[in-house]
Amino acid sequence: MVDHVRDASRPDFLSKPSLRGERVLLRPVTADDVPALIPMLLDTEASRLTGSHDDGAPDEGRIRTWYGSRREQDDRLDLAVVELATGNVVGEAVLNEWDPGNESCSFRICLVPGTYGSGLGTEATRLIVGYGFEKLALHRISLEVYAFNPRARRAYEKVGFVAEGVLRDALLWEGERVDAMVMSILAPEWFQHGGRPETTGHASL
Repeated sequence: MVDHVRDASRPDFLSKPSLRGERVLLRPVTADDVPALIPMLLDTEASRLTGSHDDGAPDEGRIRTWYGSRREQDDRLDLAVVELATGNVVGEAVLNEWDPGNESCSFRICLVPGTYGSGLGTEATRLIVGYGFEKLALHRISLEVYAFNPRARRAYEKVGFVAEGVLRDALLWEGERVDAMVMSILAPEWFQHGGRPETTGHASL
């Protein structure tokens, strides 16, 4: 009996790429990146935008173990976002919740404080989404964005994500119930505009 034989038709999530853009490099995240990412995990605004309820102070040892295990994951892709101008790790971009039967994944991105609105997240999103379609042969990549985060929604629209519908009262945050917008991008759309719908006349409305 042969163990661990990879199905050639299965997306190769075990290979962890480095993806270089004009302003950011995406590379496999490691335990050594934790000190740079801790401010993101402690940031109140990042917690609000991602809907992460406070579970107390993060356990750095547990977090290092978790990030150190990312290279071994064969059903998701966790990449560090590195700003090329400084060499600093400024966040993470992730394809997760892989659904092999439907050739789809979820996407999420989070950046450290002080980098919002700089365009780094948009470029990082474009890089990892392109990899998902062009190398992993995914058909659909989806995400959720909360109603109080229009800046992120606009960044996703720039890459070609399209609003699909609303999850009503999906988040309870400090006593307020907040809707979440479901957005997705499909492989045929990506191959039509390459993550730049505004240049092809197919920008989301």
